[in-house]
Amino acid sequence: MELLGFSASQVHPLASLTEAGSFLGGNAAALFVWADFSTEEVTAAPDAWRENVRQLAGASILDLHLADATNAAHPSYFDTTNAYDMVIFRKLTFETSRAIAEAGPQEATPANAPGTSGDATARARRYPPGFLPALARIDTQPVTFFVFDTLLVTVRSGPSRTVDQVRQRLLELCQAPRPQAAPARGNGQTLLHGVRPPNRPEDLMLRLLNAMVDRYLELRAPLTRQLDRWQRALLNSRRSFSSWEGLLDARIQLRKLEHLSEEQRDALQEFRDSLLDNRYSSDQQGTPVDVPGRDEVLLVRINDVMEHIQRVLAHARRLEDSIESAVQIHFSAVAHRTNRTMRMLTLITALFMPLTLITGIFGMNFERMPWLQAPDGFWWSIGLMGAVVVVLGTLWAVARQLEH
Repeated sequence: MELLGFSASQVHPLASLTEAGSFLGGNAAALFVWADFSTEEVTAAPDAWRENVRQLAGASILDLHLADATNAAHPSYFDTTNAYDMVIFRKLTFETSRAIAEAGPQEATPANAPGTSGDATARARRYPPGFLPALARIDTQPVTFFVFDTLLVTVRSGPSRTVDQVRQRLLELCQAPRPQAAPARGNGQTLLHGVRPPNRPEDLMLRLLNAMVDRYLELRAPLTRQLDRWQRALLNSRRSFSSWEGLLDARIQLRKLEHLSEEQRDALQEFRDSLLDNRYSSDQQGTPVDVPGRDEVLLVRINDVMEHIQRVLAHARRLEDSIESAVQIHFSAVAHRTNRTMRMLTLITALFMPLTLITGIFGMNFERMPWLQAPDGFWWSIGLMGAVVVVLGTLWAVARQLEH
């Protein structure tokens, strides 16, 4: 469990839920609290955990939503109640994120490369030669967000590089001393080192979601690199392509990435629609009236996150289309090479069939045949065969020139 309290310009590490309650109740400048839990902490004592959240937020989490938060196979999803919003977002697992980072700008290091560590050697054995870890398997896990007015609760099933980095960045940027405060902007908040601390739970959630989507964007480079290699290998006429299993696995992972992106986009679209619906109220005549205090920054952040998801989705579809095109070009090239071979075999057959006919005729067991007893009969037959080959070859060459 990790707790952070947010005030107008500071981030406060909190040690316990009791301290978090005191922060919200006794600090006039307190805005909200971020409570980060693991799935094990929730499933160990769900009733006690829900009661602790109720004491902080003033509202209880529904049973079905609690079951969804602890479901490791739950897709990206959005739901809302009168007291809170729930967003489930599938992020890359810690191992997948680390594999992408270790792949780096270059391709995966071979298992027998000098200076390769034991762990790297073990990882390299799991993948075919030239196969990037990012393409081996795209594993994801859900992160559940419960968004209250003064509380953001996150529930995740394992370690998260993204969440840890965002927490560390907030602590470093918002708690670091600075010699001179930057001028206030807009709503009077102070910017610390050019970064405005989140002023509401929705703002922090969108920052976390944006960081998670950026992990998906990091997949683009290794995916593109590996597929470029496969495309060149598919069109290589000197060597036959043998990585069909890896190519099929990559296509499966691209389909999986495409479905994940569609689910994420739909969940955020519903969250955005919910914000827009809550932004307006109706007067006595039923006319929509803009509710004051609704920040446009949230909509901008949602649009930015959705745009990043759309880029991931478009890239996955583009790579899948590239695979399809490369495979089609590969089979077209194979068919073209086969046609050339069959044409050459057909030419050889056409040249030798008349010769076979001539030798068959002279091989008949008749007593009287032309040239059979002649002293130069053998050379006349050889000359006839050569003339037939020359005439047929000339006709084939003329036909080739007429084609071009």
